[in-house]
Amino acid sequence: MAHYDAVVIGAGHNGLTAAALLQRAGLRTLCVDAQRYAGGMASTVELFDGFRFEIAGSVQIPTSATVSRDLGLDQLPTVELDVMSVSLRGVGDPPLIYYTDPVRLMDHLNEVHGADTVAGMAGLLAWSQAPTRALGRFDAGRPPRTLDEMYACATNELERSAITDLLFGSVTDVLDRYLPDKDKHGALRGMLSLLAVNTTYRGPATPGTAAALAYGFAVPDEHTLLVKKLRGGIGALTNHLRERFETDGGELRLRTKVVEVCTADGKVTGVRFADGTSVATPVVVSAIAPDLTVNELLAPEAVPADIRARYARIDHRGSYLQMHFALDGMPRFDAPYELLNDPAMQSNIGIFATPEELQQQWEDCRRGIVPADPTIALQIPSANDPDLAPPGKHAASAFALWFPIEHADTRYGQLKTEMGRRVIEKISRIAPDFPQRIIRHTTFTPRHMATMFGAPSGDYCHGLIHPEQIGINRPGPKGYVDQPIPVDGLYLGSAGCHGGPGITFIPGYNAANAVLADIA
Repeated sequence: MAHYDAVVIGAGHNGLTAAALLQRAGLRTLCVDAQRYAGGMASTVELFDGFRFEIAGSVQIPTSATVSRDLGLDQLPTVELDVMSVSLRGVGDPPLIYYTDPVRLMDHLNEVHGADTVAGMAGLLAWSQAPTRALGRFDAGRPPRTLDEMYACATNELERSAITDLLFGSVTDVLDRYLPDKDKHGALRGMLSLLAVNTTYRGPATPGTAAALAYGFAVPDEHTLLVKKLRGGIGALTNHLRERFETDGGELRLRTKVVEVCTADGKVTGVRFADGTSVATPVVVSAIAPDLTVNELLAPEAVPADIRARYARIDHRGSYLQMHFALDGMPRFDAPYELLNDPAMQSNIGIFATPEELQQQWEDCRRGIVPADPTIALQIPSANDPDLAPPGKHAASAFALWFPIEHADTRYGQLKTEMGRRVIEKISRIAPDFPQRIIRHTTFTPRHMATMFGAPSGDYCHGLIHPEQIGINRPGPKGYVDQPIPVDGLYLGSAGCHGGPGITFIPGYNAANAVLADIA
């Protein structure tokens, strides 16, 4: 039987991060993935001939300077964008242009949307400071905070109240405080609501969603740029990590499904694959969802029943639609949104519902009703990265909320078709020739994402960002802080761990460093 110093399960960005760090430290490391390509949800995939799509993740969220340095992330070529996104409601109100230059952004907000919008955003950013410190989303090498430690992040009573908002408040509670004009601030309120609730299964007025808003606002202290677009799509990132891993001597095996993490006397001894073969190892880092690791890869007798039950309660209700389009040219945007015909404005176009509408749509979807006017994030990355599509063509993607999942068993295909049609119809309101531009398209539901990436119920967070699934209630490398997994040599490093979803590398980084600390 082959022997490795460490085996990493899952070759997404977190798994490759852990594998690269372990191999560089001198551990003979094997990284395996059940899929036919590495990268997981941080992949650029050719779905149609010549058309390449960021199939799930699309932007690199900034991470700590330590992690960036250790992984060589600053070496990656980026697409220089003056405008990161444009937000609108599609009802004729002025669009909100999210300039990458903070000064230009503030000038735009002041000139077009008014001084009260600038003041509201400033207040909202101030509100987010204590909650984001409490969450520790970018903490490298630090375990999740306890509730007392979260409140200790506050420096005054106002910040304490913000942490209380984090735990018990809703997105709407916070927006009503800082951006109360439901009409004037409509596009901005809609954008911020989507930023939050796309990592939840809750409408923006539901208590607890303020936690996801704080997650969305979080940035490392040493960074000011919120997001970066990589040339070649997000897959350039995981290609970089794979190259570093293999250059240092690491071994990557694709189409290799792990069916068991083998243990004896409370210690990891190896992993067994679906083809019946096994490898020996004293260390396993699992970059798949924590509950799948504990309840499917470990023998029941390896873990106490109360621990297995806790992981079984993780909420994974993904409720979205992802569509990818091969376009025969750029669609033409009509008045009053002619500014979108400028390629600089086309990278990311948000066509949002208000928080109130988004709440109603969530409540409808729970009754099996497809949103009549779904919130959409439309991306056309080939406008500024032309290698993603053939000459003169474009690759576009649309992400939309909410897809009914609670009453969909007998009507799943019908609901998928209906919601896809409504997404196209909504885009057509601002770009009437969009349907005629479509050469081919495909539609992914949470069920498809579960099949493609092993994300439980299509949950790309591996555990939704609800208050009961953050902080001490989100596992770290060795499990929950107050209830570690009693298996020596097993470490967790997926998006379901502390650091959470988004392409931050923190879960994989923390898992690798926990391994190295234990064997030092």
